[in-house]
Parts: sequence; structure tokens; C-alpha cells
Amino acid sequence: MTQTNTPVRQFSVQLSATRRGARLARLLATEQLRSWGMPFESAAHVVAELAANAAVHGRVPGRDFRLALTATESTLRIEVTDTRGDRLPVARQPDCDESGRGLILVDAFADRWGVSPGPAPCKTVWAEFDLAP
Repeated sequence: MTQTNTPVRQFSVQLSATRRGARLARLLATEQLRSWGMPFESAAHVVAELAANAAVHGRVPGRDFRLALTATESTLRIEVTDTRGDRLPVARQPDCDESGRGLILVDAFADRWGVSPGPAPCKTVWAEFDLAP
């Protein structure tokens, strides 16, 4: 049996659930991906949207959100965890009201995305990018 030791790169940071924290999430993610030698433009857009959603829609006063990046040889996974598990994101159509339109961008940039509940009272909104070999 052949076993390959594919390195897994991980980055995680807890940030204030504010617009400033969301902006910092995008900047930190961009620099981390750049330091790993990975493409970061599309991922930066996704981080910006998910972090902004955590700061605006997932905000509970006094509680932070967490940004996590995990990169393997084949996949980049972005996770944003907030403390509003009762408010699940819903992608809207472009002609709908303003709320939910940013997830259309996430859907356009990422290869897949979704929501994982828990642990209570949290939820994690994640997005994955397939990486070229």
C-alpha cells in the first residue's frame, strides 16, 4: 500500500464581529494564501462575503467570529463560524432585495459551498475551491 504524505496547511483566527473584523479577515486570508503560494483573488472575494455576513447577519454583541483556511494538495476550504446558528444563509436571485445577493458571488467563485450547524449556538458557512494538480 502506497501512502502519500500530502501536507495540510491550516490557518485560523478569531475576529470581532464588526465590519472592521470582516475587512481584517479578507486581508489576513489574502496574505496567508499568498505566503502559501496559492491563488488568492477568488478566495479573497469569498472570504470578504462570508466575513461580512458573519459581522452583519451572524453578529451577537460581545461574540466574535472565526475564520479558518485549510489547504490540501487538491482543495482550499474556507470556513467562517459565527454564533447565530438560528440564522441560516439563503442565496437570493439578483432581482431580489439586497439581502442574500452576496452569496451569488460565493456560488460563482467557489466550486461548492454550504452550511454546517453547531455546536449550538453556532453555524459554519464554508466554501471550497478545487485546486489544479
